[in-house]
Amino acid sequence: MRQELQSLPKGLAEDVARNLVMVANLIDEDPEQAYAYSRVALRLASRVAAVREAAGFAAYTTQKYSEALAEFRAARRMTGSVELWPVMADCERGLGRPERALAMAGEPEVQKLDKAGQVEMRLVAAGARRDMGQLEAAIVTLQSPELASNSVQPWTARLRYAYADALLAAGREGEAREWFAKALEADKDGATDASDRLAEIDGVEFVDAIVDLDEAHEDEAHEDEAEADEHLDEHKGGSQASGQAAEPGDTGAAGDAAARDEEQDRSAE
Repeated sequence: MRQELQSLPKGLAEDVARNLVMVANLIDEDPEQAYAYSRVALRLASRVAAVREAAGFAAYTTQKYSEALAEFRAARRMTGSVELWPVMADCERGLGRPERALAMAGEPEVQKLDKAGQVEMRLVAAGARRDMGQLEAAIVTLQSPELASNSVQPWTARLRYAYADALLAAGREGEAREWFAKALEADKDGATDASDRLAEIDGVEFVDAIVDLDEAHEDEAHEDEAEADEHLDEHKGGSQASGQAAEPGDTGAAGDAAARDEEQDRSAE
């Protein structure tokens, strides 16, 4: 990319490079912002293949598939490289044209891809089969030496995950669980949610311990408050009882004294 930018005047090359760096930094966390930076770079240097490719990936990540496909085609015309072939086919899927993606999977360009590119093309082809409702064909498409291999490559986790997902969609839950576990074993970088899918199959529900602890503290606070209110009500009730006037028929201390005085008067009489 640096070599391609050297064809530009120095100041312009630096401006384009800064925008491309921002695309790379933001494309996973903030795709829309990355896309905005890619448009700036594209406006500054549309004749640079690396810029067209970066703009294509930024559009692809924001699901602007028609725009992404146009940029990828432009980059391919400039470089003559076939490395973008799988993502171009996936753009066809995004545009609702899975049959075109399948056609691209059978083109001679696929044979020119490196191993990673061929695996990616297989994933796209399997996805196209699923788009067309051909689940069993998708499963067969993913069955390959790369899937059966015990060696872990950068594509292994995603390939195993796609296979497990296709099996699950076909109702083959036991096999799906096995392959989700294999995907998790190969997924050292957390590129997939294989662990969540395994838990879902096993009926395991994860809870947020911090949230539960906060709720428990709130419950305790409410109980303490209720207990304090209860004590306060009892105290008020006792105070009101001691300050009340004697009701008719009350035989408290004042009543006893009056009875003794009356008895003494009768004795004196």
